[in-house]
Amino acid sequence: MPDNIALLYLPPYAPELNPMENIWAYLRTNKLCNLVWNTYDDIVQACAKAWKFLIDDPHRIQSIGIRDWASVNG
Repeated sequence: MPDNIALLYLPPYAPELNPMENIWAYLRTNKLCNLVWNTYDDIVQACAKAWKFLIDDPHRIQSIGIRDWASVNG
């Protein structure tokens, strides 16, 4: 290992380091909670509708996924 490289050991599960985890949490909390579906197809349609809602608003995705403490400013 070169002297100018340091390894950072991360925990096996660290959702705060993965912005996509916040996207899934947002969808579960705001679009897919407290619902009951009759069929598997209903579940798939609800998930597709929630995902379409989210991708139609890129600013929402950015605000959910960004971490001030993890941003690199150049």
